[in-house]
Amino acid sequence: MAGIYKMSFRERPVRLTSRHMDLQYLEVAKTIDHALLRPSTTDAEIEAGCELARRLDVASVCVVPHALARVVRLLAGSNVLPTTTIGFPHGAHTTACKLREATEAIHTGALELDMVINVGKALSDDLAYVRREIDEVLGAARGAGVKLKVIFETCYLERVHKLALCKICSELGVDWVKTSTGFGSAGATASDVRLMRESTSPNVQVKASGGIRTLAQLLELRALGASRIGTSSSEAILAEARERCAAFDAQK
Repeated sequence: MAGIYKMSFRERPVRLTSRHMDLQYLEVAKTIDHALLRPSTTDAEIEAGCELARRLDVASVCVVPHALARVVRLLAGSNVLPTTTIGFPHGAHTTACKLREATEAIHTGALELDMVINVGKALSDDLAYVRREIDEVLGAARGAGVKLKVIFETCYLERVHKLALCKICSELGVDWVKTSTGFGSAGATASDVRLMRESTSPNVQVKASGGIRTLAQLLELRALGASRIGTSSSEAILAEARERCAAFDAQK
């Protein structure tokens, strides 16, 4: 599928064909981290969200730390990974606090961590602080075989900051660089995804998150280099993918 979507979605139509429907659907589904991160999310909504994620067979379910133990239990036996946040949503926790969060999350059963950098320190050009913090959390993750996504919160950063963060994350070898929390002043943009993909080591993947609600957006960002998409609109996006397959079939 990655070979099909080399151009922006706006430049040519989707080509989800029924002949490869199951494979293509799964490739789209496994791009998605299903987000259940609203502060008002109830236990019942967490359970319903995990049931939906299992049915859709997405890549992961991402929740705030208090809900992680429940999600680990609900996803047991499935191919959907339990994921949680570190320093969320503002990144202003101390390094010690982030490290404690990461350690507890790993002990609870998280297989991926989404950590917010200290945005204020990045804007202050204290990149040594930012690097040390990422390195410490990455060390805890690596020691347990857990993957780390580093959230830039790009809406607050200038190009120079984004480039510096891409360099740090490439040198440290994090698993993903990620655009946004979804709680900043703006979410993922095509230009940021392109910049992050072009400025980061090939061994570091890119995750786009924030404001992604349609299949068109997902495919465009995937074409620009994002291997994961964070969204709470998983059901609508994947329903659209199935509908496009069916429409293509009906035209034959």
